[in-house]
Amino acid sequence: MKNAVKEKMLAGSKTLGTFFELASGNVAECIGLSGLDYLIIDNEHGPHNPETTLEFVRAAKLYGITPFARANEISRPAILKLLDAGAMGLIIPCVKTVGEVEKIIEYGKYAPLGARGVGATAGSGYWYEDYAQHGLEHYFTVSNRETMLLPQCETAECLDNIEEIVKVEGIDGIFVGPFDLSTALGKPGEFGDPVVRDAIQHVQKVCKSAGKFSFLFAGTIEKARAGFAMGYDSITYGTDAAVLTDAYHAAQKAILDT
Repeated sequence: MKNAVKEKMLAGSKTLGTFFELASGNVAECIGLSGLDYLIIDNEHGPHNPETTLEFVRAAKLYGITPFARANEISRPAILKLLDAGAMGLIIPCVKTVGEVEKIIEYGKYAPLGARGVGATAGSGYWYEDYAQHGLEHYFTVSNRETMLLPQCETAECLDNIEEIVKVEGIDGIFVGPFDLSTALGKPGEFGDPVVRDAIQHVQKVCKSAGKFSFLFAGTIEKARAGFAMGYDSITYGTDAAVLTDAYHAAQKAILDT
């Protein structure tokens, strides 16, 4: 079991991914063929559930792209089932407090760090994967090390508590959702506003200071470049649906606007 995204960032490289919304194994395979580092199977806003997540994890692994997933809430089943399906990292939305982050660790990490339920599931090849063949202690250690947990900073409360949240053992980094965060700050979609811009920069600096990874959603290529320039370790660029629509729209204009 190896998390290629984590390995790449630990080596000092940036990573690039996208949100997976279209609920097609063919689309997941195409994203894998594109050369992106990861896709995020969106169980919050997308039409996914643990059963379909399992299918898209398989499609992602087939073409060598790391499968992440976004949970739909902070709860034991929401977190446990996505990890058991084989997600290599979880983005957890609507985080506000340190206590909620401690629950994420409890549900998402094995003992002694957390209390994740133990079962032979698809994510570990039903314990036929090599790393699960050397006893539970080894299995727990590898799983805890390679599975990333990324609370999403999209609330004013999370921003207020960010210095303490990143200190929680077991948290690998923070995923910034700029649309919800800007809305929570009373500046919906105003990413150039100093209040929003400074908040996004602040999260990156706090993560770097704590030795944790920083992830940022960017809806355009320009915003993705700006996020990397700001120091973010990873950018999640758009959604598969938006990228597909934009590509055909651009092709239509290029072909027909003569």
